[in-house]
Amino acid sequence: MSVDDRCPCGSRRGYGECCEPFHLGAAAPTAEALMRSRYSAFARGLAPYLLRTWHPSTRPARLDLDAGLTWRALQIVDTVSGGPDDDTGVVEFRAIARSAEGERQVQHERSTFTRVDGHWLYVDGGTGPLVR
Repeated sequence: MSVDDRCPCGSRRGYGECCEPFHLGAAAPTAEALMRSRYSAFARGLAPYLLRTWHPSTRPARLDLDAGLTWRALQIVDTVSGGPDDDTGVVEFRAIARSAEGERQVQHERSTFTRVDGHWLYVDGGTGPLVR
């Protein structure tokens, strides 16, 4: 498998067997799987997927992705619950990006998730904007 075929989420699996099925409509089995698929959606510019997997109570009306950011790496720091038999979960992560100007940016978040009708949804992130 070439580097270009690897999933952006860092799983070392191919995109087609990792996050793509979720992007195409399959339900993520865990909060972490949804987090990884959302990171991959940011990396691939899939705003409709991000909105679809955002809880309606916190979802923005629209989402404008920064085309100048290149998402480079995802690090899962911690997970609390969020398994196949849970209804809520927390995933702490660091997402590393480069701006068009080459500036390194890190999004560090402790995100909360809930499962509604068998589908995990992102609720909120708790820590706000990109930091340098």
